[in-house]
Amino acid sequence: MNEHSLLRIRDLSKEEIFDILQDAMAFSCSQSDWQFPNKVLIANLFFEPSTRTHYSFASAQHQLGACVENFTAQGSSVEKGESLYDTVKTFESIGFDAVVIRHKKDEYFKELENINIPILNAGDGCGNHPTQCLLDLLTIYQEFNTFEGIKVAVIGDIKHSRVANSIKEAMDMLGGEVVFSGPAEWCEHDENYRDIDEAVAWADVVMMLRIQHERHADTMKMSKEEYLVKYGLTKERAARMKPHAIIMHPAPVNRGVEIDSDLVEAGNSRIFKQMSNGVLVRKAVIKRAMGYKPFDK
Repeated sequence: MNEHSLLRIRDLSKEEIFDILQDAMAFSCSQSDWQFPNKVLIANLFFEPSTRTHYSFASAQHQLGACVENFTAQGSSVEKGESLYDTVKTFESIGFDAVVIRHKKDEYFKELENINIPILNAGDGCGNHPTQCLLDLLTIYQEFNTFEGIKVAVIGDIKHSRVANSIKEAMDMLGGEVVFSGPAEWCEHDENYRDIDEAVAWADVVMMLRIQHERHADTMKMSKEEYLVKYGLTKERAARMKPHAIIMHPAPVNRGVEIDSDLVEAGNSRIFKQMSNGVLVRKAVIKRAMGYKPFDK
């Protein structure tokens, strides 16, 4: 597999994470107009629905001057039974320089070890979402200028969350601390579990997660209103946050379910800032995938 692929956050060293974050910040100011000097062709292969990840990748690609093709399984040879490997090998064979893939299967990329072009993982099953993690890290770093000692409470559907897995791995590496909260049946990391009111008061970053109704429609044993009261970020809970603490959410947001609608754009919310940072981070990882060194090296 290509050395510039990005599959899991744990595949990056601490130095590589900071290189990506520094490049992302450079794209917001000094290098905002940087583009590839040569023609680059990238395919986005999304086998699951996506708005923010898909189109922030596309925005990043276009801003970098790449030629972009957006693949959908519907109407493709996937409907004829073509394997994921053969689909990706086709894009490699017809001249694409890189692929971005989101797939419902955990660690789908293990099937792609003989692919030679870079693969950027845009989310696999309930496992990994490295670029979401990196944009979350960028948002936290912009706020606190460090990760050392930063306390992150991840609250909600932990069991089905790519975000929870990735941010825990990253913050452990970078010197921060992560705890989980939410319905007990969705929190498998018992040693890191805390009651929601305790977690909210403890955290520097309160990261709410979407309830993934599509994954457990039959197991949701409470109404949306009940969920907000028991496990959501209400205005009453938000009032008990530390004065400097921020609210984050990977989105899409179920307003009035995991978070009170009035808090989505509150003064301490960074939810839409995360989306802006998503483009910057994806520009940085696409640049890296094409073999370009960090701007300051």
